[in-house]
Amino acid sequence: MGTSNSFSQSRQDSLFASRYRRLIRGFGDSRIDWINLICILTLGITGIFFIYSAQLWSVETQAAAVPLWGKQIVWLILGLGIYGIVSLINYKILLENAHLIYLSGIFLLLMLWTPLGQTRYDALRWLDFKIFLFQPTEAVKIGTLILVASILSRSEIGSLEVSIKALIKVALVVFLPMVLIFIQPDLGSIIAFPFMTLSLLYVSKLSKKFFIAAFAIFAIIGGTLIWDSFLYQKFLKKNDLSALEGKGLYEDKSWVPLKDYQRNRILAFIAPELIDPQGTNETWNMRQSLISVGSGGLYGKGWAQGTQAKLGYLPQSVAHNDFIFSVISEEKGFLGGILIMGLYAIIVGNGIRIAGMARDRFGTLLAVGASVIFMVHIFINIGMTIGLMPITGLPLPFLSYGGSFLLSCFTLQGFVQSVYRFRKDFS
Repeated sequence: MGTSNSFSQSRQDSLFASRYRRLIRGFGDSRIDWINLICILTLGITGIFFIYSAQLWSVETQAAAVPLWGKQIVWLILGLGIYGIVSLINYKILLENAHLIYLSGIFLLLMLWTPLGQTRYDALRWLDFKIFLFQPTEAVKIGTLILVASILSRSEIGSLEVSIKALIKVALVVFLPMVLIFIQPDLGSIIAFPFMTLSLLYVSKLSKKFFIAAFAIFAIIGGTLIWDSFLYQKFLKKNDLSALEGKGLYEDKSWVPLKDYQRNRILAFIAPELIDPQGTNETWNMRQSLISVGSGGLYGKGWAQGTQAKLGYLPQSVAHNDFIFSVISEEKGFLGGILIMGLYAIIVGNGIRIAGMARDRFGTLLAVGASVIFMVHIFINIGMTIGLMPITGLPLPFLSYGGSFLLSCFTLQGFVQSVYRFRKDFS
């Protein structure tokens, strides 16, 4: 009897030691993609320095008990913890619980229309938990990615006829959060959903006919929005109103469900001469951003030496989040901007590389979807700071200030790390 207990105890100790050794090996080069982690840490730390610089002369920052850069440090530490936990969890668990994760995101989104919902800048986007504000759009974005990847990994994809059931499921899954986000309204956050979905469908080798039809629909929608914006401009001109004076007056006269400030953003991009640069935040911010980027030259003015944010030309309300790249370009110049874009290129390219290394379809789709979400944010945010894209309010991953967005970025990259870590578990 004693021998049996001794053998059982010895076996348990052996199993524990084996698991411990696997855990230690898990922190070796073979189980961690260090490229991903190093780039993330570099961007996160850089973001703290430039959030400090962007808010250095802000009256609100000087009066605050904890400045924004201090809060960003807290979010960065929490994000690293989440990143570590997510990367240690086998991503197969996400596949098994995809519906629950998605419904949890939808539930959080619906909570906006409860007393917890808080409106800022004419948009209902935040949940007020007293201790912190949370943006549920980020959670539902992650949930949608997981469920769409789950559906496509379990479905037969090919011709439209064969794929129709899967396409209907995917459409319903994506359409619901897009509608809820649109009525907040938050037009910028919607952009990531179609690009993410189309990329997953493309990787799933859906028929090319679908993509031709999809791009045709996007062209029609885009043309309609542009035409409506020009009609809005004519309305302002006819009634001798500036964009600021006419705010909200055209919304009831158009059948296109846009807010006037969204029309201003479209016009500020495609025809800024039609909008009074002193009359809208959109044209003002874009012009000041271009000045910030251009004035940095090759090497920049030096950290915390930028004048656009300091003097208030680049508003303090946006310099540390949506326009953080403008601050970096002014203070670190063209070379600093190129370095930042290089780090992003490595993260996205590395994510696609890991997707190709995955031995199952779900892992491939998960890594591709996370990488595409990043690519959309990077392309649109940097594009709007240099005048190549309309202002949408999409933040820059790991650099822009914001807890909810930073945590979602860490979570998405944790998924990519998990795919790398557990890719050999699938045959």
